[in-house]
Amino acid sequence: QVQLVESGGGLVQAGGSRRLSCVASRSIFSFNSMGWYRQAPGKQRELVAVITTDTSTNYADSVQGRFTISRDNAKNTVSLQMNSLKPEDTAVYYCNARLRVARDEYDYWGQGTQVTVSS
Repeated sequence: QVQLVESGGGLVQAGGSRRLSCVASRSIFSFNSMGWYRQAPGKQRELVAVITTDTSTNYADSVQGRFTISRDNAKNTVSLQMNSLKPEDTAVYYCNARLRVARDEYDYWGQGTQVTVSS
């Protein structure tokens, strides 16, 4: 088990920046990947960005070039730097930790943090 606590959400104007942080209750190095997902009203949760233990990253096309995911293993923290924000980035952002054991995957989620981008 792990507890994930997100912070950094809030209201920001279009074109602005915001930095989200996720602190884990145990070493994030024990997970195969850490990521950020988001869910807008009436929509399914979608992947925003993911970073693996070897710091490989993957981004949704919609945020490529604007968002940057990073990790600090010593602080058990994963961050998401969001620049050039757009109204369509408005959503609840969730931190995710994924553990693969043999053929099984285990996902752990934070409680979410709201990001609202005004036009």
